[in-house]
Amino acid sequence: MKVLVLGATGATGRLIVGKAVAKGYEVVALVRSKAKADLAAAELVEGDARDPVALTRAIAGCDAVVSSLGTAMSPFREVTLLSAATRALVGVMADQNIRRLVCITGLGAGDSRGHGGFFFDRLLLPLMLRKVYEDKDRQEDAIRASTLDWTIVRPTVLNDKPARGHVKALTDLSGVHGGTIARSDVAEFVVEQLTADTWLRKAPLITW
Repeated sequence: MKVLVLGATGATGRLIVGKAVAKGYEVVALVRSKAKADLAAAELVEGDARDPVALTRAIAGCDAVVSSLGTAMSPFREVTLLSAATRALVGVMADQNIRRLVCITGLGAGDSRGHGGFFFDRLLLPLMLRKVYEDKDRQEDAIRASTLDWTIVRPTVLNDKPARGHVKALTDLSGVHGGTIARSDVAEFVVEQLTADTWLRKAPLITW
């Protein structure tokens, strides 16, 4: 399998690349700068994830796509990167007849809002992350409106602790009020979804 990874230079994206390569997959990473990417395990294609031309060049020959794009906190400035890149990606995937997409958003996106616990729901999200999560919602909407074989992965708060090797994956969020999970476990779950149908066209929240 050949996989395109967007957001491959991020903390979680690097782990996704490593785990995909460990499974024997060929990995392509679309990066802003090859010189700064430092991803020896992946084939690097330079370009902007919002640019359909760059996406078309990067996705050539691929069987699936992982999007682990992220963006910094933005309390005041509008955020459009996630949704713009996703809309472009969905269009290119449809044009190239590539169907499998696994995309990371986060706890607080879509119908998982209100399940992050007091600090996240009442303080962090409305004060620091509101613009980011508005764009995550638009990103999820673009995926759901597509005809792709998609899985949206919503991790709880990420940490850099050692992997536990297992996660809870939930779509019934009654009783969920926050949580945390290692990036390594998220990366493993994401790579598993490239070939599994358990969560096809679903948006599981994953946590410890």
